[in-house]
Amino acid sequence: MIKGLYEAHLPVSNIKNSVEFYQKIGLELKVEDDDVAFMWIVPQRSLLGLWKHDISDEREPGSYPPNGRHVAFEIDFEDIRQAESWLKECGISVVQHGKLPSSEPYVRPHMKNASVYFDDPDGNNLEFICNLPDGPSESAQLIHLSQWNEL
Repeated sequence: MIKGLYEAHLPVSNIKNSVEFYQKIGLELKVEDDDVAFMWIVPQRSLLGLWKHDISDEREPGSYPPNGRHVAFEIDFEDIRQAESWLKECGISVVQHGKLPSSEPYVRPHMKNASVYFDDPDGNNLEFICNLPDGPSESAQLIHLSQWNEL
């Protein structure tokens, strides 16, 4: 099912310093603001998310991911519909992302991707993610796959 690395996220104490560091080793800046930066690992293919986080205080994590650790694995769009049932067959529970319940894959139409979230035994947040085929992309809200299909 897994095709490759889609994105990984790390907590950092200073966004600007971290962006400069990762640029030195060859990553390209995609977008940056005060709290997060996204760097291309492979342009248009895989990303590194850098999240402002007081790494000296584990009790106060940044906005996302909650513990500062997240990895997203790329899967095919054809596999996203079965991802939750496949995880359940493996004895792995899916977890909620945002305010929507985890009853089916999540879609971010404006980013043209769909996801299923789960945790490893140590609480590291993991994700299966795929790019969407052509379709509606005007909504910036997180919605379920069935809602995207109805647009």
